[in-house]
Amino acid sequence: MTATTTRTPSPALIVLFWLYVGIPLAVGIWETLLKASALFH
Repeated sequence: MTATTTRTPSPALIVLFWLYVGIPLAVGIWETLLKASALFH
């Protein structure tokens, strides 16, 4: 059996990943809210 070591990613990599995922998600939510608010006016 070989010993496995778990490497934790660097905090900068985690931040970059969340920005990569979060920015398009936030834009999509914003666009959805704008279009939904237009329905109620």
